[in-house]
Amino acid sequence: MKGTSKLILLILLGAAAYWAPISKAAGLPVVKDFTLEAKISLEKQAPILVLFMSNSCIYCKQVLQDFLLPMQGNPEYDSRVILRQVETSSRDKLIDFDGKITTQSELANKHHARAVPTIVLFDSHGQELTRIVGLLTVDFYLAYLDSSISESQEKIKAAAK
Repeated sequence: MKGTSKLILLILLGAAAYWAPISKAAGLPVVKDFTLEAKISLEKQAPILVLFMSNSCIYCKQVLQDFLLPMQGNPEYDSRVILRQVETSSRDKLIDFDGKITTQSELANKHHARAVPTIVLFDSHGQELTRIVGLLTVDFYLAYLDSSISESQEKIKAAAK
């Protein structure tokens, strides 16, 4: 009995360790007010990267866990990009770039984020700069993200001139 209890405990601890990163990967800050995000974007001259996701999407969780959360924890990206997320099926309210109240799901529809994960990079006016749909090739996904961020930064700097 004692050996069986230890085995069950080890299995439970192993399962908890396996699922912890996914549950911990609840995500990036959820957008509440794009007018505030726009002020930060304008100040930093950095794009706002929004992950449109679904909590039931395993690829969304993988993008969060493997790419965006580590990016969020990396000081190198602090000045380059503002990371946020939107749940495509959520009825939670938020303020859009134009100051109007909407919901996360309505915002996702407005920006044609039907397939998840979808990453859209916006400027401080809410104009789409770059888009990545799907997980693409995992081995190159960070390169796609970096390239999209750099491309978006260049568009923001060009528009500021």
